[in-house]
Amino acid sequence: MRGGDDRTGELFSYVDLEARVRRDHPLRAIRAIVNEALSALEREFAALYSPIGRPSIPPEKLLRAMLLQAFYSIRSERLLMERLEYDLLFRWFVGIGVDDAAWDHSVFSKNRDRLLEGAIAAKFLAAVLAQPRVKTLLSTDHFSVDGTLIEAWASMKSVKPKDGSGEPPVGGSGGRNAEADFHGHKRSNETHASTTDPDARLYRKGKGKETKLCFMGHGLMENRHGLLVDACLTPADGHAERVAALHMIEPRADRPQPITLGADKAYDVEDFVNELRSMRVTPHVTQNANGRRSAIDRRTTRHGGYAVSLRIRKRIEEAFGWIKTVAGQQKTKFRGRDRVGWAFTFAAAAYNLVRLPKLMAETG
Repeated sequence: MRGGDDRTGELFSYVDLEARVRRDHPLRAIRAIVNEALSALEREFAALYSPIGRPSIPPEKLLRAMLLQAFYSIRSERLLMERLEYDLLFRWFVGIGVDDAAWDHSVFSKNRDRLLEGAIAAKFLAAVLAQPRVKTLLSTDHFSVDGTLIEAWASMKSVKPKDGSGEPPVGGSGGRNAEADFHGHKRSNETHASTTDPDARLYRKGKGKETKLCFMGHGLMENRHGLLVDACLTPADGHAERVAALHMIEPRADRPQPITLGADKAYDVEDFVNELRSMRVTPHVTQNANGRRSAIDRRTTRHGGYAVSLRIRKRIEEAFGWIKTVAGQQKTKFRGRDRVGWAFTFAAAAYNLVRLPKLMAETG
C-alpha cells in the first residue's frame, strides 16, 4: 500500500524545518520543480501500489532522497540514510519531520523494482521538462546527441566462456580472489560473458585503450540551454550510438519544419546521415575525412548554422561529466541493463534540476 506524502510531527516539535532553511538556498527552487513533477505523476504512483496492506514509504520521498544522493555525491543508500538522520536540510527536502526516524536503507532495494517497472525515471524526466516555466527554456529546433561509457559493476575476472569450457590459468597463490593470467587468451562478446552481470559487454573506446565491461549511455540535448531532453542506455557496441540517436530524435522530427542534430565524428556514417535526412533532420555531424570520404557535404557545411551546432554540441560533455562524477554513474553500483539504465536516466533528470534554478532566474 502506498504511503502518504505528508510531514508529521510538526505540531509537537520545537524545530521548524521551514525556518531553518535560508530563503535563497538553491534547493528551494529545485524542490518546487520536483514537487510539481511528482504531483504530475500521481496516477503512475497509484498504479504501482496495492490499495490494501501496510503503508509503505511514499515514492515521492524515496525519489527526493535519491535526488539528494545525486546532488551531494553520496555513494550508497546506507550513507544517505545516515545523513538523513541528522541533517535538517535533507529532512526538509525529503519531507520528513525533525522527530521522524529515517527509514532503513533496504527500503530502496525493495522499492527499486517497483519504480523500474513503472519507468518512473523517464516519466520524471519528462514531467520536469513539461512544466510551463521549464518548457519555455527548451529549443524545439536544434539538438545534439552523444554517448558515453558506463563501467559495469563486474570485474574482468568474471568473464567466462559461454559454453563453460576452460578457465584462465591461475598464477601465484589461490584463494577467492586469485590472480589470473589472461595473456594470449582471446575473449569476445560472442564467446564470453560476465557471470556477475551478463548484460555487460566487453568494449574499448579506441585503439590502444583497455577493454572494459560496460554499458553505453546516450543523451539528447537541446541546444538553447544545454538541457537533456532524453536519455537511455544500451549494450556497448559500435552501432549503439547511432541506433540510440535515431530512436531519440524520431519523435521530435514529427513536425512540418526541419530540425538539426549535432554529433561528433563517430556519427559520420552514410546510412545514419541518410536516415536523418529521410526524417527531415539536418545532420550537423562533424566530418570524418581521415582516410575516407565524409557523408557530410557542402549541402550542410556551407550554412553558418553548421559551425554553430558543432560548437554547441560539445556542451553535452558537461552533462555526461556531471552524471559520471557528481552523480556517481562513472562506475555503476547496479547490475543488469534495466537497473543501470534507470539510474542513468534519473541522473540525467538530476542534472537538469541542478541547472534549472539559475536558468529560470536569468530568463525571468
